[in-house]
Amino acid sequence: MTPTIDLRDRIGQINRLADHLPHDVVALAARIFPAVVFWQSARTKVDGLTIKDSTYFLFEQVYALPLIPPAIAAQLATVAEHLLPVLLVLGLFARVGALGLLGMTAVIQIFVFPEAWVTHGLWATALLVVLAQGPGRVSLDHLLGLDHSGTRHKRLP
Repeated sequence: MTPTIDLRDRIGQINRLADHLPHDVVALAARIFPAVVFWQSARTKVDGLTIKDSTYFLFEQVYALPLIPPAIAAQLATVAEHLLPVLLVLGLFARVGALGLLGMTAVIQIFVFPEAWVTHGLWATALLVVLAQGPGRVSLDHLLGLDHSGTRHKRLP
């Protein structure tokens, strides 16, 4: 047996093993990990139910988004960073949540921290998995019959 054929066989074995990974597991991870990032960011913006003065300052002085007044941007971002991650984790309107966080990721990448493209690319990749493939069967969307994406993919054992 030549080394090329042996390598090809090994790659084939790895690929066959990966074929058994259920979409539901991938979708759950793709929902949870970016949700945690945005949730943690949201929690730094508030004190109880009040948006911190430092949040408004950041949107006025550091983030400086075009077209949206800083105070409105701060409020929208704070609400979105609290609501959309919850939707993602629950898998309720998960594609909407993923789309919203993907939009926020794009804004952060383009206007706020363009040098952090690797991090934003990882967030975007996970969110694109949910957007394109759905939340999977471990979701309220599936339970409520709102998204049947899990039925097209490999089932949990």
